[in-house]
Amino acid sequence: MEKRKDERENQGCETPKREINTIPLHCPAAPRKKKPVLTKKKRDPPKNGYFQPPSDLESLFVRTPRREACA
Repeated sequence: MEKRKDERENQGCETPKREINTIPLHCPAAPRKKKPVLTKKKRDPPKNGYFQPPSDLESLFVRTPRREACA
Protein backbone atom coordinates (compact mmCIF):
# COMPACT_ATOMS: atom_id res chain seq x y z
CA MET A 1 0.00 0.00 0.00
CA GLU A 2 2.87 2.33 0.78
CA LYS A 3 4.30 1.48 -2.63
CA ARG A 4 1.18 2.84 -4.40
CA LYS A 5 1.23 5.96 -2.28
CA ASP A 6 4.86 6.57 -3.21
CA GLU A 7 4.05 6.05 -6.92
CA ARG A 8 1.25 8.64 -6.77
CA GLU A 9 3.48 11.19 -5.10
CA ASN A 10 6.27 10.66 -7.62
CA GLN A 11 4.00 10.95 -10.69
CA GLY A 12 3.09 14.58 -10.10
CA CYS A 13 -0.01 16.12 -11.68
CA GLU A 14 -2.46 14.05 -13.69
CA THR A 15 -5.38 14.82 -15.92
CA PRO A 16 -8.71 13.99 -14.24
CA LYS A 17 -10.12 10.72 -15.56
CA ARG A 18 -13.75 11.03 -14.37
CA GLU A 19 -16.49 11.20 -16.95
CA ILE A 20 -17.73 14.58 -15.72
CA ASN A 21 -14.30 16.07 -16.47
CA THR A 22 -14.05 14.84 -20.05
CA ILE A 23 -14.92 16.91 -23.13
CA PRO A 24 -17.98 15.55 -24.99
CA LEU A 25 -17.19 13.98 -28.37
CA HIS A 26 -20.16 15.52 -30.19
CA CYS A 27 -20.74 19.24 -29.97
CA PRO A 28 -24.29 20.54 -30.32
CA ALA A 29 -25.17 22.01 -33.70
CA ALA A 30 -24.97 25.77 -34.09
CA PRO A 31 -28.31 27.56 -34.27
CA ARG A 32 -29.44 28.44 -37.79
CA LYS A 33 -29.49 32.04 -38.88
CA LYS A 34 -32.90 33.51 -39.49
CA LYS A 35 -33.62 34.23 -43.13
CA PRO A 36 -34.67 37.80 -43.87
CA VAL A 37 -38.31 38.25 -44.71
CA LEU A 38 -38.71 39.27 -48.34
CA THR A 39 -41.56 41.64 -49.02
CA LYS A 40 -42.41 42.19 -52.64
CA LYS A 41 -43.86 45.56 -53.51
CA LYS A 42 -46.29 45.69 -56.37
CA ARG A 43 -44.99 48.09 -59.00
CA ASP A 44 -47.09 50.32 -61.15
CA PRO A 45 -46.81 49.69 -64.90
CA PRO A 46 -44.49 52.05 -66.84
CA LYS A 47 -46.04 55.38 -67.86
CA ASN A 48 -45.25 54.84 -71.54
CA GLY A 49 -46.41 51.24 -71.41
CA TYR A 50 -44.23 48.24 -72.04
CA PHE A 51 -42.10 47.66 -75.13
CA GLN A 52 -43.46 49.60 -78.10
CA PRO A 53 -42.37 47.93 -81.36
CA PRO A 54 -41.53 50.25 -84.23
CA SER A 55 -44.13 50.60 -86.95
CA ASP A 56 -41.77 48.96 -89.47
CA LEU A 57 -40.91 45.97 -87.28
CA GLU A 58 -40.39 43.70 -90.26
CA SER A 59 -37.54 45.91 -91.47
CA LEU A 60 -35.51 44.73 -88.48
CA PHE A 61 -35.65 41.14 -89.71
CA VAL A 62 -34.88 41.67 -93.40
CA ARG A 63 -31.74 39.82 -94.46
CA THR A 64 -29.24 41.72 -96.48
CA PRO A 65 -27.45 39.69 -99.13
CA ARG A 66 -23.89 38.73 -98.26
CA ARG A 67 -20.99 39.25 -100.56
CA GLU A 68 -19.23 36.08 -101.40
CA ALA A 69 -15.51 35.92 -100.93
CA CYS A 70 -13.30 35.48 -103.95
CA ALA A 71 -11.35 32.29 -103.97
